[in-house]
Amino acid sequence: MEVYSKYKSKLRTPEEAAACVKSGDWIDYTTSLGFPALLDAALAKRRDELFDVKIRGNLIFGPIQAVECDPKREHFTYNSWHCSSYERKLCDRGLCNYIPMVFRNVVPYYFHFLTVNVAMVCAAPMDKHGYFNLSCSTGVAKGILDKADIVIVEVNERLPKIYGGFDEVIHIDEVDYVVEGEHTELLQIPVDAARPEDIKIAEHIVPYIPSGATLQLGIGSMPSVIGKMLVDSDLNDLGMHTELCSDAYVDLFEAGKLTNRKKKVHKNKGVTGIVLGTEKLYRWVDENPGLIICPLEYVNAPEVIARMDDMISINSCISADLYGQICAESAGTRHISGTGGQLDYLTGASMSKGGKAFICMASSFVDKEGVRHSRILPRFNGDIVTDPRSQGYFIVTEYGVINLAGRTTWERAEMLVSIAHPDFRGELIKAAEEQKIWRRSNKR
Repeated sequence: MEVYSKYKSKLRTPEEAAACVKSGDWIDYTTSLGFPALLDAALAKRRDELFDVKIRGNLIFGPIQAVECDPKREHFTYNSWHCSSYERKLCDRGLCNYIPMVFRNVVPYYFHFLTVNVAMVCAAPMDKHGYFNLSCSTGVAKGILDKADIVIVEVNERLPKIYGGFDEVIHIDEVDYVVEGEHTELLQIPVDAARPEDIKIAEHIVPYIPSGATLQLGIGSMPSVIGKMLVDSDLNDLGMHTELCSDAYVDLFEAGKLTNRKKKVHKNKGVTGIVLGTEKLYRWVDENPGLIICPLEYVNAPEVIARMDDMISINSCISADLYGQICAESAGTRHISGTGGQLDYLTGASMSKGGKAFICMASSFVDKEGVRHSRILPRFNGDIVTDPRSQGYFIVTEYGVINLAGRTTWERAEMLVSIAHPDFRGELIKAAEEQKIWRRSNKR
């Protein structure tokens, strides 16, 4: 067939394809499982002949050879839309810079403002119609590829094919070069063991979730704990509309809890933008007609999220201050992750009929020296505000759940102190008094 002739004519080695990169170019690696490891290695080999090459990516768990080969950043400058644990360590080493955003705006940023000279992405093998499925990175990939001057598809034979709402594929006619090669097993993100605080926080949240609710769960131990509690609950007909699909949804499906039958939008279909987890998850999403994957400018649009009745959004943060500002991306000025879709879902879920948006955190943490610190602070000092106080809603720690909507500054201070670790409540009250947001008539 003609598509196979075109495929063969565009087939290159990774080194041949990477030869199109010029000094001064902007290169895109898309996201997570879309990371083109073979092309990255080939680009790294060209280090000494290239200068001022800027690379964008996000949620890449590494290693990124173009970064590692150039510790002085004389040749390659790496930037991330949302940092994985690996990219966070690169930030600590001065080898990665964060690009501020909310996830629904990433592709529009490319469309309106950004230059992409070369886009490199991993995709599933081409089908008989000439289409490459963008798989787990569909949420951002197609919009970036559409903006690129040169598009290189690295075929990853291990990627699942995920059915899409739109923009989940790219046709051979839109591709400049195709690269093949052997890949290791897909990135595995195992679920962290639950801490006692996680279990208490989940116990506070689950009673707020009704049967028929649509869920947005992030990644990590908290979604896993909540998923397990929902599996053991008497709830039924839960739905899925989430930026990132993790293993928690597989557990809910296998328990018969996730049916998507009550959804008002995309009934009988779970919706996601990015898939990241374990091999069990990748097998579940592969050619699953009960799921669709779509660009994040749709999945994360607050007006789309708001159309889901009883939309329940559950995300985590690093800290909050007594004004109700929420930080989910830095510890002081040290960069940790990114805004991601948290603000998208906080906005959309709060607009949903019956919807609720929960932001979770342990009330304190213990540092390497064994000193305990409060995650509820008098006021931020260098911490990046992810969610403004005007959009603060449900905040949860192991000591309880509060709802800041419509509350005055003194009410917020009282509520936040009530869910702080007991060791810090006295000094938080003193700070609130000094900041003139503590009601003197309040009983201590």
